[in-house]
Amino acid sequence: MKSMFKTTILLAALTGLLIAIGSFWGPGGMAVAFIFAIIMNFGSYWFSDKIVLAMYHAKEVSESEYPALYRLVRGLVYKVGLPMPRIYIVDSPMANAFATGRNPEHAAIAVTSGIMKILTPEELEGVIAHELAHVSNRDTLISAVAATIAGVITMIASMAQWAAIFGGFGGRDDDNGGGGIIGFLALVIIAPLAATIIQLAISRSREFVADETGARMCGRPWALANALGKLHQTADVMAAHGHPADINPSTAHMMIVNPLRGSSIMSLFSTHPPTEERIKRLMAM
Repeated sequence: MKSMFKTTILLAALTGLLIAIGSFWGPGGMAVAFIFAIIMNFGSYWFSDKIVLAMYHAKEVSESEYPALYRLVRGLVYKVGLPMPRIYIVDSPMANAFATGRNPEHAAIAVTSGIMKILTPEELEGVIAHELAHVSNRDTLISAVAATIAGVITMIASMAQWAAIFGGFGGRDDDNGGGGIIGFLALVIIAPLAATIIQLAISRSREFVADETGARMCGRPWALANALGKLHQTADVMAAHGHPADINPSTAHMMIVNPLRGSSIMSLFSTHPPTEERIKRLMAM
């Protein structure tokens, strides 16, 4: 409940930021940006499963090929009343997994060949439960809404930049003096940055929710915690040996463990919360 409340607050903050910067451009420009953002982001939302599965050359597998994997997935969806998702394998040494699809009826779960090699059946069940939690919690839709609002803010800032280049913002400076310059800089620099940070914070919040939901779904919080620890450690080892994860940054938020980690300052721009904190919360359950 705490994470759900945080998600609501963050979405409200993103909306408030949009309303605040809308005053710089007016309702006409904001409406145009909003329409373009909806077309782009919900187009991506509608076809996200096909796009990301093709990007990673994921292969849909049958029950006869992977009976144990199907048994794990079927047991979980039966327990919580979800439709059976399509199951894909990504042939990669990277140990990771993701869920995609616009709703539970069109969901797909993908696991890498690497993750199948290092996890026990209980740990793999915990990972699959986490991904099914994303499906159950409609996180694809929440991400699309956040991306749409953040996209509008970025577009308005871009429109303002071009307007300034061609002299479209001069009058505001004459009326408001230095305040107009400060407001303009806030619009074109600070607002898109703030929108991105809030959008990524929403992504991190949804990971906590999926961890909790998935742990309750499989009934083994410790199994998911152990899996997260192994996946985090494996990613570190691969990076240390010059084999970083072959991940498109635009899809990093979909993975169960962030394959693109950076410094503590860059954690503001991370799509995932710290693995140590996720493990701590799971073990507390």
